Amino acid sequence: MNAGEIGSSSVPAAQYLRASSEHQKFSTLNQSQAITQYAMDNNFHVVQTYIDEAKSGLVLKRRLGLQQLLRDVVSGSAPYKAILVYDVSRWGRFLDADESAHYEFLCKSAGIPVHYCAEMFGNDSSLSSLIMKSLKRAMAGEYSRELSIRVHRGIERTVRNGCRGGGSPGYGLRRLQVGADGIRKHQLNLNERKSISSDRVVYELGPPDEAHCVREIYRMYIDARMSHSAIARTLNEQRIPAHAKRGWTHFAVRSILTKPKYMGALVYNRTTQYLQSPQKHRPESEWIVVPDAFEAIVD
Repeated sequence: MNAGEIGSSSVPAAQYLRASSEHQKFSTLNQSQAITQYAMDNNFHVVQTYIDEAKSGLVLKRRLGLQQLLRDVVSGSAPYKAILVYDVSRWGRFLDADESAHYEFLCKSAGIPVHYCAEMFGNDSSLSSLIMKSLKRAMAGEYSRELSIRVHRGIERTVRNGCRGGGSPGYGLRRLQVGADGIRKHQLNLNERKSISSDRVVYELGPPDEAHCVREIYRMYIDARMSHSAIARTLNEQRIPAHAKRGWTHFAVRSILTKPKYMGALVYNRTTQYLQSPQKHRPESEWIVVPDAFEAIVD
């Protein structure tokens, strides 16, 4: 919409955009286009944009765009009179529907109502609108719960088939991309993602010097009966590069001595972090262990 096309009586509005991933259906560009059309049809013009790219809608933390929007609204300094959002789920998939309603109420009480541009219900206080909005909020949270369960089960199947379920390979190991037919493709660099969704990622041995260092750590611990701190000190004195730039530490040595992956075993479900909740350790009886999933460094 050009400046000359904006009517003198049009209402200034802010648009809030959020995409939790790169899915095209809910891309911020698509959201903005739909909001622009809604603004033209309903006598609004967008004067400010808040955006959260690749951010989960489960919690307010890390959503800097929505945090700034709420601060501007509550402070009374916002240069707009309405907030345009694509739909209820873009506002958030809060597990507690009251949290979503609370943030919207803060805006409404400041005289800046939230409009959901792609929803069928209107922005009023009618009983039907209130019921539909509450239902949509509950559905948004339930979607996150169901998605979490499906993802967990999918990763579990992947691990049981001998493929990596996530996380860093760690010192001495590397990630290898393989095709759906099991054919080896190439080793992935740090933070590099597989290029084809149907492919899988498995572990393989890293550089020979790292594998040798892992064996030396086990030798010093088992044969020489050295402590974790003494092993770390010895490695640092020998100027052996560590996985972390800060050098070898007690915790780095302990991690190598307690991870089954150095025996060639894939392990999943040692910890859980359900829907942005604090990480919890699970009992060993609930671990998923796949022995001999790749070449071992130690026996």
